Order: sequence, then C-alpha cells, then structure tokens
Amino acid sequence: MVKREISFGGVVVGLLFLTLAVCPGLYGQFQRGPRIVSPELHPDNTVTFRIMAPRASEVRVRGEWMPGFGTSEALIPSDSGLWSVTIGPLMPEFYGYSFLVDSVPVLDPLNGLIKRDGVRNASVLLVPGEESDLYAVKDVPHGTLSKVWYASPTLKMTRRMYVYTPPGYEESSGSYPVFYLLHGGGGDEDAWTTLGRVPQILDNLIASGTARPMIVVMTNGNAYQAAGPGDAPAVTGDTPEAPIDRSQYAGKFEESLVKDVIPYVESHYRVVANKENRAIAGLSMGGGHTIRTTNSNPGMFGYIGVFSAGAREPDEDFGRQIDALKESGVYLYWIGCGVDDFVYESTQNLLAVLDEHEFEHTYYENSGGHTWANWRIYLSVLAPQLFRH
Repeated sequence: MVKREISFGGVVVGLLFLTLAVCPGLYGQFQRGPRIVSPELHPDNTVTFRIMAPRASEVRVRGEWMPGFGTSEALIPSDSGLWSVTIGPLMPEFYGYSFLVDSVPVLDPLNGLIKRDGVRNASVLLVPGEESDLYAVKDVPHGTLSKVWYASPTLKMTRRMYVYTPPGYEESSGSYPVFYLLHGGGGDEDAWTTLGRVPQILDNLIASGTARPMIVVMTNGNAYQAAGPGDAPAVTGDTPEAPIDRSQYAGKFEESLVKDVIPYVESHYRVVANKENRAIAGLSMGGGHTIRTTNSNPGMFGYIGVFSAGAREPDEDFGRQIDALKESGVYLYWIGCGVDDFVYESTQNLLAVLDEHEFEHTYYENSGGHTWANWRIYLSVLAPQLFRH
C-alpha cells in the first residue's frame, strides 16, 4: 500500500493512492491520453461503459438495470488496456452502477456523479425518457434544500434533517403545507434527496402545476443517530466490541417526530399548522414509522402514505387505532407496493384491516420489488394528490 501525506486535498489524493494500491489495474485510467467518456449514452438509449485498466485480467459492470442479485456483464479489453462494453437499450430510469476490476468493486473514475445508500456508494446514470422525466434537472424554478440541525430533547441529542422549501419561498410571505417524508432501513436523512430525487421531482411537479408548492421535511429515522455517516459525533459507549443497545430506542423516533421535529418546523418555517396542511409518508421502515405515528396521533395528519410496508400481525389494538384514525378524518390514505416486494403480504394485511374497518384508502400496485425505482414512482404519484381539500 502506498501512503503519503499531503496537506492540500489530502483526502482525495490519499483515496486515489489507496485505490491504485488495491487495484493497480486502474493506473492507466489516470494517465494522460485521448479523452475517454464513460458512461456514453447513445440516442437509442444504449450505453457504453469504459475504463482504462491495462493491468487487469477481468473487468465487469453491474447495474441496477440487471435482474437478480450479483448479476454483472463482462467488458472487452483492447490492446491499449481500455475495457468497454455497450449494453441496452435501457429503459428510462435513474440507475446506480459500478465496475468489478479483478473482483474489486470500483466506482467509475470518469463519472463524477455518485449516490450513497447508507454505506454503499454507486456511480449514477440517468437514462432520459418519459418514465424518468421528473427525475431530470430542468430549466424551471428551483426550490432550496437545507441541512438543518435541531434540538431533540426526546432523544437527548442535536440531530440533522433535510428541508426542501419550494421555489419562491424566500421571496414570499405566505404559509405552506408540510410533507414529512421518511426513509427506510439502512438509509438516513440524505436518502430521499440523493436516491429519491425529491428536489428534482418536486421542482418539476410544482413547475407544471401538478403539485401544490409544499415544504418537504426529511429527518433521520434512526433514533440512535444524530446524522448520516461522517456528519455525526461519535455515540458515547458505542464500540465495535460493545455496540449500543438499539432496542432501547424502539418507538423513540415516532415520539421525537411529534415532540421535536414538527414543533421545530412549525416554529421556524412559515407553515399552515393544521391537519389539512400536514402530510406524512415513508418507505419500508419509514412506512412502519408512518403507520405507528399516525395510529398513535389521530387528527394530526390529513394525508398518509405507506410505501412497501404494512402490518405483519394486526391485532385488536391495531384495529381500534385504525377506527380512531378513521374517525379523526383522513383525506387520503395512500398505499403503494410492488408485486415482487418481500413485504407484499404485510401490505395485503394492512389493506384487509382497512377494508374490514371500512376505512377509505387508495392502493397503487405495480411490478417490481423493494427498490428506489418503485419508491420514486410512489412519490411522483402521491405528491400531486396532497393538500387538495
């Protein structure tokens, strides 16, 4: 391993040397020569991936368009050490991908666009088309995304959330509805913006008049964390040898959302603080947070969205909570799930309870499974239906 200390840009350069040490086949990628483009998107939505790795014996690409776990496709080498492959055409979508250079996962060194999902990173490719149109950055008015630190007495720490304010918020004097949007397991407060494309989707929906201008609040659903990796102080007593007992935080996020997050937002932003202008939705773990929060606080939210989540074993208490929520007056209870999702059965359980209690709801079912490809769709479908009463 090569180790050097450089005072300016040391982190970036250090990572470069570490990458070259672990995977020396990439060395040629950083040498001067003809400009290499990767990924190169062609008019027919085929895509060419390239990487210079003259010392590598095998290079493969794996991407979110590939079915099955661990699927990858081989690149073909040239005499110059340039590896390439053209795949597709791909359906319009926002994809993550990476290379495997002699079995070592490597980000595309020619692509500066990267997304993080928890501790996993991937290079990014946006294939344009009707299905991905809302995910693209367009020449429309843009909202503002802020990273906001707030006090959480419930969790005894200062925490971070992301807040999207719509175009024109800073210049106006009006008040806005608020949409609390929750991530899933393994994610954090960054997930819905980096993976879910919230700013782009909302900018485009608002610009077209499809959705009402709204504030979107995305906080960290991991009650034991102040913020995502690298931006949170170390938790006292949490070590690899003796990790903290996370079970002590069961139910604490929902409590903190109601007691800490919502009061902060309603005292620091121009919002209409009533049920008619308050919405909540979440995916997977966040869907569970949504169900428990709304069941425990009837009358707080007029709009509820549950993505890829449900009820494993609903009991009589769950039914009584659903009755109370129904009586409180919910304008929209929206549920979305893919037919291949591993939580599909739990989603059907939730639907059955709602049917049994004659709780009016909307169910959106599509192909696919437990993926961001589906959750971006659910957000795009739900957001235009919010705050319409």
